[in-house]
Amino acid sequence: MVWNNIIRSLRLNNSYTQQQIADFLCICQKTYSDYELGYTRIPIDSLIKLARLYDVDMNYITGASDICNSYPKK
Repeated sequence: MVWNNIIRSLRLNNSYTQQQIADFLCICQKTYSDYELGYTRIPIDSLIKLARLYDVDMNYITGASDICNSYPKK
């Protein structure tokens, strides 16, 4: 699966709106929408925040792996 579809699926599966996630990332809703549509690449700091929020590892959220492991804890 492509990363933009993954972040959309994660958002929907967790019952968040685009506006809620945009507020969480401190960006406007249009910018987040562009992420989900694949028009704009997500900055690494935002990917890390999303991975923590959804408790998934970076390999999964970026599409590098189909296996959804938990975000590594310190």
